[in-house]
Amino acid sequence: MLPRTAAILFVLLALAPAALAEEWTRFRGPNGGGTSDAKGIPSSWTADDYDWVVDLPGVGHSQPVTWGSKIFLTSAERAGERRLVLCVGAADGAILWKRTIDSATHEKHRLNSHASATPAVDAERLYVPIAHTGQCTLFAFDHDGNDVWRHDMGEFISHHGQALSPIVWEDLVILGKEQGRDAPATAESFILALERKTGKVRWKTPRSTQMVSYSTPCVYRSAGGVDQLICNSSAHGITSLDARNGKPLWWNDCFTLRTVSSPVIAGDLVFGSCGSGGGGNYVVAVRAGGEGDVTSTHEAYRVQQAAGYVPTPLVKGKRLFVLADKGGIASWLDVSTGNVIWRERVDRELEYSASPICIEDRIYCVSQSGVVVVLAAGDEYRLLGRVELGGPCHSTPAVAGGRLYLRTFDEAKGTTRLFSLGGKKLAAGL
Repeated sequence: MLPRTAAILFVLLALAPAALAEEWTRFRGPNGGGTSDAKGIPSSWTADDYDWVVDLPGVGHSQPVTWGSKIFLTSAERAGERRLVLCVGAADGAILWKRTIDSATHEKHRLNSHASATPAVDAERLYVPIAHTGQCTLFAFDHDGNDVWRHDMGEFISHHGQALSPIVWEDLVILGKEQGRDAPATAESFILALERKTGKVRWKTPRSTQMVSYSTPCVYRSAGGVDQLICNSSAHGITSLDARNGKPLWWNDCFTLRTVSSPVIAGDLVFGSCGSGGGGNYVVAVRAGGEGDVTSTHEAYRVQQAAGYVPTPLVKGKRLFVLADKGGIASWLDVSTGNVIWRERVDRELEYSASPICIEDRIYCVSQSGVVVVLAAGDEYRLLGRVELGGPCHSTPAVAGGRLYLRTFDEAKGTTRLFSLGGKKLAAGL
């Protein structure tokens, strides 16, 4: 027994640094790509395979984010009159602390919630945007739930509600606030960078007010160039800003409809999409680079059939995965040309708000009704698994420490259910 115990301990110690290094710190994980190399996540499972399942207070659609042994997520009670920031332990899902913020309900889309914005987290702090009636505030807490600073973002007006998620870049936390035409003249649109430690404004770039944007930025790192912040909006299309100072570098005015999904990057191609509840959705591939307005010169191609509106596309190597909101249609495309490798109707009855993620060579898609469909990330269409979570879900999954975290909600009970999957498989593999 001693040699076997020693061997298991050795493997656990060897895996620990890799597990700790794999954090899911923002919407769709590292740089918004939605991909993970985590081992031991199954493609099909039963209730017995979960590490744990816990019910938490409040309802929300935000994605969990992680750091080390802690999971952070937001929710709302009393129809938005009280917002919750929760920290639970990765080991068992127990609540470690809870912050309650009195707020007020506000108008929102029927598919939105009062806690749809995904927080961002770093080694020291958690950054949580919360919309009140007519305004938005970015809160910074330490990992124990103590206040560090807060920044009033000013008026935010939208009949669709709020879902503005921040990102962390170097010593900054960056958050956009692009409003719709229904906002008053006093309600500014801008992208803002604050110092992570103090909340002090580093730069603020004005934006046009046209349609509210819910797109979360990512960072494009050109060879030998500056880090570029990539932002999507109907007012400006796909835009590159110098992450150091917010200066616009280039822009492609390619969108005519609202942007809800977020940009993703494959080499020197940047992908974004726009759409509406009534259709007309399309994905645009833009070649990064240039200077100023590159609308007429840098568009590579468009995907107009079975394109998503809310779900963000997924890049896997030389392939692009696109998930349509309605009709259950998934597309696997050549990333350089947009040519279709396969396009299949997975299930006509499924509709999607959550974005797909990829773990190793498997794609996980969670429908609004709480059905997880797992597809092979390959040039041959294969359905690997179909699992029902038992409740509706508009939340994109998270992956950290070799575990997959899934979130559902119960509007009638006013509760959230959080699932942890993968720890048992990892242990069994040892």
